[in-house]
Amino acid sequence: MQPQIPLTRDLVLIGGGHSHALVLRKWAMRPLPGVRLTLINPGPTAPYSGMLPGHIAGHYRQEELEIDLVRLARFAGARLIDGRAVALDPEAKTVTVEGHGAIEYDVASLDIGITTDLPQLRGFAEHALGAKPLDTYAARWQDFLRTAEASGEADPIAVIGGGVAGVELAMAMAHALRRVTEKARVTLIEAHDQLTGTGEETRQRILAALNENGVTLWTGAEIAEITKDGPRLRTGEIIPSAFTVGAAGALPQPWLQQTGLPLTDGFVNVGATLLVEGHDDLFAVGDCAHMTHAPRPKAGVYAVRAAPVLHDNLRAALTGQALRPFHPQKDYLKLISLGEKSALAEKYGRPWSGPWLWRWKDRIDRKFMLKFQDLPAMDPPAPPRVAALGVAEELGDGQPVCAGCGSKVGPGALSDVLAALPQAGRDDVLRGAGDDAATLDIGGVKQVLTTDHLRAFTEDPALMARITAIHALGDVWSMGAAPQAVLANVILPRMNDTLQRRTLAEIMRAAGEVFRDAGAEIVGGHSTLGSELTIGFTLTGLTGNPIQQSGGRPGDALILTRPLGSGTILAAEMQGKAKGRDVMRMLQVMAQPQAKAAEILRPAHAMTDVTGFGLAGHLMALCKASDTGAEIKLESLLFYDGALELAEAGIRSSLYDANLSHAPLINATGPRGILLHDPQTAGGLLAAVAPDKADALLAKLHENGIPAVRIGRMTEGAPMISCV
Repeated sequence: MQPQIPLTRDLVLIGGGHSHALVLRKWAMRPLPGVRLTLINPGPTAPYSGMLPGHIAGHYRQEELEIDLVRLARFAGARLIDGRAVALDPEAKTVTVEGHGAIEYDVASLDIGITTDLPQLRGFAEHALGAKPLDTYAARWQDFLRTAEASGEADPIAVIGGGVAGVELAMAMAHALRRVTEKARVTLIEAHDQLTGTGEETRQRILAALNENGVTLWTGAEIAEITKDGPRLRTGEIIPSAFTVGAAGALPQPWLQQTGLPLTDGFVNVGATLLVEGHDDLFAVGDCAHMTHAPRPKAGVYAVRAAPVLHDNLRAALTGQALRPFHPQKDYLKLISLGEKSALAEKYGRPWSGPWLWRWKDRIDRKFMLKFQDLPAMDPPAPPRVAALGVAEELGDGQPVCAGCGSKVGPGALSDVLAALPQAGRDDVLRGAGDDAATLDIGGVKQVLTTDHLRAFTEDPALMARITAIHALGDVWSMGAAPQAVLANVILPRMNDTLQRRTLAEIMRAAGEVFRDAGAEIVGGHSTLGSELTIGFTLTGLTGNPIQQSGGRPGDALILTRPLGSGTILAAEMQGKAKGRDVMRMLQVMAQPQAKAAEILRPAHAMTDVTGFGLAGHLMALCKASDTGAEIKLESLLFYDGALELAEAGIRSSLYDANLSHAPLINATGPRGILLHDPQTAGGLLAAVAPDKADALLAKLHENGIPAVRIGRMTEGAPMISCV
């Protein structure tokens, strides 16, 4: 057996720009043993800027121009930290992530792009928006288009910046508006006396294209402020606009000013090897970098061309080898969208235009995106040629075993073993195995005791710790208890002492925050090294009158506080089949505490948290304990985005078959019925409440931003569940 390679170095990629995306893809083909690779980015996707005007014009769907960083990180074996970098200390070798804390590195690289916000313009934040980030701009633009289409007319639009980006967006918006209304009023504002970024002949062709698209051009127009009515010029004149977009050139991310790094006009100075000047462990690429050896304009082509050199130099820096230089080309082909499916090209000052150029540009753009959409399948290890009977059946189709609650022992095996345990007959153990937590009598005070641990399903140890803590707290909250004390149990993959300290610090910082907010305190624990990251917590809680599973009554309304489908989405993500946006949205929900929901549902007759055995399994436990049946309204259930589509496509969590056999349902059809058996991690609270109190409780849950739904009711009769 090959020994597990210990992790010894942290490589941190800050930003999901084009260079870093290409590095991740290349890294996946030949990872460097001993390196833990981390990507930090605010959001699950990174837009390909070359297709942005086409999206605004209506030629591309948003997903067609977004690099799915969740899927790419999984492919590369990297951890993805969803957050915005806001500080970097090159001496301490840390990068601070908003909402996450400090991440330490041995080698790091910056590829954070630029900003199109104009904070120096009074009123910009209140009455305008930058063309980046794409999510905000695209969402606001779609809302604007829908309003224009519904009313048949559009309010005026203004684009600030007469460079290539500004003219492309102005024509793209004008083109999109002409498809929904006859009157499209778009104004392009440039402070200089003429358009910038191209040669004279190309500029004349752009002016003609602007005119054809009905775009009004203001040059020599210096803006004093942005008002609710539109940009006000220094002359006092206001250019009417209800939708003002900033695209005025390349502005550096402002937090770089506080790093102490060498800068030129706010951009990070790098030499020929892409190392930041004066630092042998920090690189910078893309628009955030200034190449002192070969200054170039801000353009994505240089980031793409720099990626192979960056990849090789990162490996060299991590292995003590020599670095190689990057020699950027002197000029590049500019391909400028003209609103409709037509484009203008320029190189060495010579322009070409026509629909054939759009088709060429489209092929180039789609070919680039295909690198990230069509990732090579990573085949599972081949099964042994000779093995004991039953091995082939257990291996099944070779898909990886799920993590989180999808990796739990099946409910039938667990309940059979627990039922066979001898009981000591202690008077202070009021209730043992069978409920969400054991109930103890400690000197007349009722205390609940529970334990839970999870195999990691995300490479981000802080996020994993947060979700695991909330998952473990579910047993305490569902019994109406106040969390008290916590023991932590952590298994780290094999790594050196430095990485052990870094990883444990991230885990305990995140878990400690969750438990402190819940009113509990971590009082100790245990740690060890193993083959993979596993985090667990043992908790106690105090309660005067615990809510048990046995209190349900016929007629009780059933309330569920969270969507279903996490097991299916996690299984799909491991197979590279889930959308990154869906995965990240789900993780964000899973990482939210449920203390408020538990407080509101304190009047429940019976309550449990929906975890590994799925909604069907945990509802069946309520039915058996309460000696009732249950009825579920399939159409009332909430599901995580993407879960229904994945279930219909045949994606199943590892625990699905065991859950299905343990809690069969009547009339559970389609993907909704399938997901009743889906194992949940940090799932919702399932409460049986008096029917006359259900509406008031739901209203209070909704007032507190909790997406709870009434999913059915408890019924008379034998423990069985039917769906309607």
